[in-house]
Amino acid sequence: MLFGERLLKARKERKISQEELAKRLGAHAPIIGRYERGEVKPSIEVAAKIAEILGVSLDYLTGLSDQLIDKNILDQVNELQALKQEDQQHILKTLGALIREAKTRLTFG
Repeated sequence: MLFGERLLKARKERKISQEELAKRLGAHAPIIGRYERGEVKPSIEVAAKIAEILGVSLDYLTGLSDQLIDKNILDQVNELQALKQEDQQHILKTLGALIREAKTRLTFG
């Protein structure tokens, strides 16, 4: 039932109705409710399309990852992985510094 629970959570967080999701998926609205209740499971192709529409990873929807990763962030990570190792290291070092700075601001306001 994990898929259904995560589908429901992601859909509600993005404020997309079952009808809207079904329309964008090219399906009938009742099927979304059936997916969310765990009555039926979508094919891998349909699940991938749902993940794309909701902007989440298929790993999240299927339970392979507990992180609800924003698709924009995932796209950035994929772009980073396509770069040369040296460029990846420089970017990650800079990103690490920015994250530490943001955490410090959060802590000390």
